[in-house]
Amino acid sequence: MSTDLSAEDVSHLLELQPNANCGSVRVTFVSQHDIAVGGLPTPFQNGRPLGSSLYFLVTPSSSVRLHRIRNEQLYHYYLGDPLEVFLLHDDTSERVVIGPDIRGGQRLQLLIPGNTFHTARVIGDRRWFLGASTEWPGVVPAHVEIGQLDEIAARYPSVATELRAISASAHSVATGTSGPR
Repeated sequence: MSTDLSAEDVSHLLELQPNANCGSVRVTFVSQHDIAVGGLPTPFQNGRPLGSSLYFLVTPSSSVRLHRIRNEQLYHYYLGDPLEVFLLHDDTSERVVIGPDIRGGQRLQLLIPGNTFHTARVIGDRRWFLGASTEWPGVVPAHVEIGQLDEIAARYPSVATELRAISASAHSVATGTSGPR
């Protein structure tokens, strides 16, 4: 039963590894089909996998770091507590909760538009969130950009306190252990 699992159990059972951007992750799919060079518009014109996906586990000490990718991505809720996500659009911010309480307004999936800075933290009693991210076209490491906290907090003062709190709680992971992204 999933209510008996701890974050450590989930990490071990799914063979997740610490990641610099998203808690602990394991890439579960990278398409064997590539989009040819020139087959997509800028910034994707250099060719890339058709799609990719990964599991990610978030805990209070390993939140989703403030970042953006060029691709659209879809977050999926699987197990555990809800995930509070802050999306930083061009001129507004948005708070969305991904979790099991759909009657209470939580979502099971969340589309994150390409080039949207975002960060997230687990909320709830069990203190862990297991989800997935699906991306199209597939993500390549060069298309992941870490946000500059002070600059972005100044641009979004209505959520600056939350951005700083999430950043302060995040466990730092060495760059070399970030895996494919």
